[in-house]
Amino acid sequence: MQQRLPSLLGRPIGFAHRGARAQAADNTLEAFELALKLGATGLESDVWVTADGVAVLDHDGMVRTGFKGLRRHPITGLRRDELPGHIPALADLFAACGSDFHLSLDLKQAGIAQHVIDTCERAASGFEPNLWLCHPGVTELAALRDANPAVRLVNSTRLERMPDGPERRAANLAAAGIDAVNLHHSDWNGGLVTLFHRFERIAFAWDLQFEHILRPAIRMGIDGVYSDHVDLMTDCIRAERGA
Repeated sequence: MQQRLPSLLGRPIGFAHRGARAQAADNTLEAFELALKLGATGLESDVWVTADGVAVLDHDGMVRTGFKGLRRHPITGLRRDELPGHIPALADLFAACGSDFHLSLDLKQAGIAQHVIDTCERAASGFEPNLWLCHPGVTELAALRDANPAVRLVNSTRLERMPDGPERRAANLAAAGIDAVNLHHSDWNGGLVTLFHRFERIAFAWDLQFEHILRPAIRMGIDGVYSDHVDLMTDCIRAERGA
């Protein structure tokens, strides 16, 4: 059995991937609200900006229009009022759910990060320490740090995409002020978590859908987990880290 190792956050964040998508339509306000009711301490989504400058939450950034939905259009080329009603604006999330949670957003367009940050701050002043912006590019993330000292920055990548190895990546993230690294659960082991913790970098893991994956990850000191199954995720965090 994996030795229980400490988390940098004390108690791991339980991110509901696209909301409680195992019980509700993903990336809808209903899914996000349900996730929080089920005990999630974090919400996750991809974020896009419409042609008229509204940050919205959706997975693939495409919407179907026309007869039987046969035409697909990118969200980035449409106005907010042209989108289907189930796609929420980022500001709608705060109006519906408040701000007592962590929010992990994958930046899906170049150059939208500051707009997303500003949208969150207008909707929920002081929210920046709970906002985790995720992107695969270290350079792109580092460029945000000076202007946004409180926002959490997350390098979302895979172990195989670290050509210089994880220790060099951890050192580079620390030097750039990037708070966390997010890897698929299969990339992590206790030694790797300890390595990133040695550089005081937070360790997140995604795609944890089963108890036999969730509990060992939490036990090895992972600081945040992403799951579709919010009730299972919260039960596993409670079992491994207490109430």
